[in-house]
Amino acid sequence: MSRRTLPLTDHYDVRRGEDGHRRLHPLVRGFPLLRYPLLNKGTAFTEEERVALGLDGLLAPQVDSLEALVDRQYAEYRLIADPLDRHVFLRNLQDRNEVLFYALLSAHVEEMLPVVYTPTVGLAVQKFSQIYRYPRGLTLSTRNIDRAAQALANVPLNDVRIIVATDSSAILGIGDQGFGGMAISIGKLSLYTVAGGVGPDKTLPVELDVGTGRADLREDPAYLGVKHDRLTGPEYLSFIDRFVEATLERYPKAIIQWEDFSKDAAFTVLHRYRRVVPSFNDDIQGTGAVVLAGVLNACRLKGEALKDQVVVVHGAGAGGAGVAAAIREGMRREGLSDEQIAGRVFVLDSRGLLTDDRSMEHYKKSLATPRALTEGWAGLDLESVIREGKATVLLGLSGQAGIFSEAVVRAAHTNTPRPLVFPLSNPTAFAEALPADILAWTDGQAIVATGSPFDPVTHAGVTHEIGQGNNAFIFPGLGFGAVLARVREITDPMVTAAAYALADYTQTNWPERTYPPVAELSHASIHVAVAVIRQAITDGVATEFNLRDLNDTELLTLVKRKFWQPTYLPFRTDS
Repeated sequence: MSRRTLPLTDHYDVRRGEDGHRRLHPLVRGFPLLRYPLLNKGTAFTEEERVALGLDGLLAPQVDSLEALVDRQYAEYRLIADPLDRHVFLRNLQDRNEVLFYALLSAHVEEMLPVVYTPTVGLAVQKFSQIYRYPRGLTLSTRNIDRAAQALANVPLNDVRIIVATDSSAILGIGDQGFGGMAISIGKLSLYTVAGGVGPDKTLPVELDVGTGRADLREDPAYLGVKHDRLTGPEYLSFIDRFVEATLERYPKAIIQWEDFSKDAAFTVLHRYRRVVPSFNDDIQGTGAVVLAGVLNACRLKGEALKDQVVVVHGAGAGGAGVAAAIREGMRREGLSDEQIAGRVFVLDSRGLLTDDRSMEHYKKSLATPRALTEGWAGLDLESVIREGKATVLLGLSGQAGIFSEAVVRAAHTNTPRPLVFPLSNPTAFAEALPADILAWTDGQAIVATGSPFDPVTHAGVTHEIGQGNNAFIFPGLGFGAVLARVREITDPMVTAAAYALADYTQTNWPERTYPPVAELSHASIHVAVAVIRQAITDGVATEFNLRDLNDTELLTLVKRKFWQPTYLPFRTDS
């Protein structure tokens, strides 16, 4: 037996035998072993393991395979009707038997993604204090931020590579949710594992509880977060500084995904730390990349180029800003100058078109249209901008349900035989329009994609698949590639490479769709990871130097080999 030990947690390590196969070496035995979700195999423990590990008599006599346990859990899951109850069922399974949870999720990812992630996760966030059962991840609050290093030392994981951290200030389209945002971090990391190949022992959800601006939460006796108003300004940044400093000390190989920060904080935090610790903001960069990929595919479906489109982005928050930036970068790649792009990408907020003569938040200034380009226009509202600007693409990131009205969609249809209409706001109730309505208003000619899942729509005897522009097609592969390349920084070209990799994967494997089926998440993520690694090497930020000599086939093989699979490892039963 090789004595080379790979330390993973305070509860076990992994040792390779002379045959090269990995075996778990538990540092706990007996009943406590069954309480560690990363170790627990339930009735899949073999007879030999039960005797050797002090489990004899503590389990039902039958020895099950992982496949049998998946079937059993799925049958129980199917008996549950309410989506939130299903979410709680899956979370409880994850807290009890992690490999089984991921095996079940992998087997039914298309069915279960809306339950572990959007749209159901939005309700789980709102009800988090009520459904809270077991601790998971790290919570830093104003009560313990001065002990951040000690708190991180308490985490029983020694090799974390992916952290999803939120301050819960802008969850989906439902705003400030205080401590409840932890559900988002947990859900995102579930996707990093099932879709991005990052082992669950390498992930850490983090809630940065800096307070909440909602009096109803602060006054609720059941609310589990700190009950004071949100930190702002220097106090807020000092809090985040201490989190980053402690993280760099404890997990020097980790990258951080900043999640669901309010628009101002999102840009501030990203710019402040992206070169301090490898990090990115999924709401800005992930959203931009996934929408760019979908628009590229939709342009191909209509036989046109991105540079020939006029794009209206409705919503100027973090997501809208990220989308506008990504679309502009795509147009630059196709040869347009910044001056040309200024007349082809229009961004609106609740007050109408952003123009450079308006007073606005600092981050919006780069999104503004030169006022001179709008001279003679009938107005700067949504419908007027579509008509006057001759828009062919409508991208909704406003969180305003129904804002893409019949008049708005028909206005776009007058500019092109096949308008692209993407109501992308989450959760489902916040979508700017319903796919069935969009297709009815355009006589089935619109190309539609959404942020939340929608069933196919049949119009005039033709069934239209509704592509889901889910960030899960981008961030798991982006993060996985960044981890494998051991990057010093996550660059903008790496994010853009992820978008084009997703577009290429879709065009190759699903040429009639804007996005692949959700069941293809892991396959798409592998291709995204390869492109991200290649771009990291080009950008000079990859520190895993042995990747540089690999050709594309070899790199693809490596990524597939590194992709974590939910299987039960055998336990060592010798001393």
